[in-house]
Amino acid sequence: MGQIALDPRDRAATWTRMFETLDDVRQDCINRLIRAAKDRKSPMHTPAVITSDVDARTMVLREFDSAAWTLRFHTDTRAPKVAPIEADPRMAVLLYDKGAKIQIRARGEGAILRDAPVTKAAWENGSNFARRCYMGDGPGVVSSAPTSGLPVELEGVEPTDFQLEPARDNFAVLLVTLTEIDWLYLAHTGHVRAQFSRIESGEWAGRWVSP
Repeated sequence: MGQIALDPRDRAATWTRMFETLDDVRQDCINRLIRAAKDRKSPMHTPAVITSDVDARTMVLREFDSAAWTLRFHTDTRAPKVAPIEADPRMAVLLYDKGAKIQIRARGEGAILRDAPVTKAAWENGSNFARRCYMGDGPGVVSSAPTSGLPVELEGVEPTDFQLEPARDNFAVLLVTLTEIDWLYLAHTGHVRAQFSRIESGEWAGRWVSP
């Protein structure tokens, strides 16, 4: 016999039952952020990252540390977002999974790490083709024609380790330590929303709120 398709309202009710406690929701946040960093196909792999100067950009989530509650991104030290982050570390990250109808809005404090162990490891683990993004002109440099900013001889070419040496100074890790999370599930039976705030002990205090 073929499978009987569930009415959307029945599916929504099933999902709602999966999130009966705040612990369920917090674990869902953890699971989604872990997957977002590891799976390129995850809808949350490229969230919107907002800096204190009210500017936003799409970035690739490289890692989520569920113990420290940190998000790791990579950035060029010459990028315009670096100065606002160092002047005012307040940041927000917006992630959305259309299929699951779940949105995560997170707030925290960002840090630009140029020479930390995590930065050195991230650089060493990258491919030469990926690391070439940090060669050539810095982000935002004006050009009279469409340009990748890369040296002409490296357009579509993987550089050698020797060629990449100057690029290392342009690479940094953006580490966002989360302090607030707003989780929203959109359901036909009624949306469900929860908020979490990090308290002095490092633990998370949660509450249900109206959508």
